Amino acid sequence: MTPMRGYATHLKKADKTAADDVPISKALGRLTGLIGSLDTLDLRLRVAASLTLTILAKLFVVGAPLLLADAINDLTGAGDWTGAFLALVLVWSAVRFAGSAAPQLRDAIFQPVSQEAQRRAGVAVFAHVQGLSLRFHQSKRTGAVWRTIERGVRGIDFLIRFMAFNIGPTIFELCLAAILLAWKYGLTFSLVAIATVAIYTVVTLTITEWRVRHRREMNEADTEATARAVDSLMNFETVKAFAAEDRETANYDKAVRSYAAASVKSNTSLQGLNAAQGLIQNLGLVAMILLAGRAVSGQEMGPGDVTAVLLVMMNLYAPLNILGFAWREIKQCAIDMEAMFALLDERPDVADRPGAMPLVLSGGHVRFEAVSFAHEARVAGLTDVSFEIPPGRTVAIVGPSGSGKSTLVRLLFRFYDPQSGRITIDGQDIATHTQQSLREAIGLVPQDVVLFNQTLRANIAYGRPGAGDDEIAEAASLARLDALIAGAPAGLDTMVGERGLKVSGGERQRVGIARAILKNPAILVLDEATSSLDSVTEAEVREALEDAARGRTTLVVAHRLSTIANADEILVLSDGRIAERGTHADLLELDGIYAGLWQRQSEQAG
Repeated sequence: MTPMRGYATHLKKADKTAADDVPISKALGRLTGLIGSLDTLDLRLRVAASLTLTILAKLFVVGAPLLLADAINDLTGAGDWTGAFLALVLVWSAVRFAGSAAPQLRDAIFQPVSQEAQRRAGVAVFAHVQGLSLRFHQSKRTGAVWRTIERGVRGIDFLIRFMAFNIGPTIFELCLAAILLAWKYGLTFSLVAIATVAIYTVVTLTITEWRVRHRREMNEADTEATARAVDSLMNFETVKAFAAEDRETANYDKAVRSYAAASVKSNTSLQGLNAAQGLIQNLGLVAMILLAGRAVSGQEMGPGDVTAVLLVMMNLYAPLNILGFAWREIKQCAIDMEAMFALLDERPDVADRPGAMPLVLSGGHVRFEAVSFAHEARVAGLTDVSFEIPPGRTVAIVGPSGSGKSTLVRLLFRFYDPQSGRITIDGQDIATHTQQSLREAIGLVPQDVVLFNQTLRANIAYGRPGAGDDEIAEAASLARLDALIAGAPAGLDTMVGERGLKVSGGERQRVGIARAILKNPAILVLDEATSSLDSVTEAEVREALEDAARGRTTLVVAHRLSTIANADEILVLSDGRIAERGTHADLLELDGIYAGLWQRQSEQAG
């Protein structure tokens, strides 16, 4: 199973689990493991203070109506304004304000905890995705994967807040209110409050469970629309070259239409939920008023007590009003986090072995020993490939498309592991050493150099972060970037645009060469670094490449044979095997595959 296929399987499993009721405890358990324990005193104190304020707020909210009831009863009994009435009203006002202010203070105190949880989770998932193997990243849809991470991280804050500060405290408030009503006014009032809340909760959760399916459809359509938009915008040159703007817009419109249809269903069901909730709340209030009216007529309660009973019920309704929304969002957060955790469950195809040590370089002697490898999508691959590149020497790889040239490069970088055989550097099997030390020892100039949307300086320094300005300038000069830097208004601080589209193909190649020179690797890999350039630009870039390769162990993958005529050895791949090997002169004299390729390219050039 390929990683992306595995990822899709995880998403399907997450959706199936969602349909069968995603266990919130599972999401909370994985979240706790992801963000770690509250490992600082500041975070622990903030959590303790937030919980304390939440409990106090509920005590104030439930107790405040009793103060107002006493005030109104006192006023009714006295028949005139009294000091006791004014004092009770002031105390009631202060307690009520405290009940509403405490949650605001709590949110301010808890905000750093929430942000830290999101930061830890986001960084952990991002780092894990960065560490997944090349096969996963080749088959992923960037927009869809990023959307999954974004939703999962966003769900963390919601899940923490609503579980800790809404669902739990609401249950606590109901218990307090039930005890207060039973103690003050009788068990019947308490039972009505409990029954109203219970019926309200059952109806809300039942309808919300039904609505979750529509929300899932919305999310799937939203993900598809985002993925289509990102794919199209990232490849806008291809879209324009094929005059496909209308086609891409139609595809995006189709995805957005699906989202709109699911959104209409979701919003329509929301109106039905709101109507049902309103009916249950009103029936509960009517029942309380009838009970209170009978008690007042029997002189068992005063007017103030009627007010208190109604306020207690209204206070209970306040958090219940968002119960459906909260439960749906909690369920959705569990689904989103499950999809995010599916990314974390992905295992890289290539991983460092336990106890792997860094490579120790002593010249950069590269050796392939009977290496075989085949992609899953191909029947044939590399078979029993053996060669070596002594320190300071250059070996070139040529052959028809699909013969395995680029696969050799990826095996050297350990993007894949050989299925048999081994690759060594200075006698050390690269499979037993850390990938970071391996890739730090190798510099790469690919066929299509991709630049970040930053300055020339930052893109060159990507080869060795922390390099000084003089070192960057020297690398740029060796890569023949002087003319570009001199002609740019901001020099090295010139922005290169998205994927380097503000500079030409030849200039991107030279930036890639400068990056490799600055890195100063023991081993240099040139993967068809000039195949996409015109002949004039190629000649300029070739000079820079020759300077970059001087004194280094160099592996060159070439399409244009003229660029590797001076290589110390040339390997000709055919059907995944080394069919011919030798110097340029040797291979021409052999009059085989290489000589035929040379003849055809010479005729095309002529």
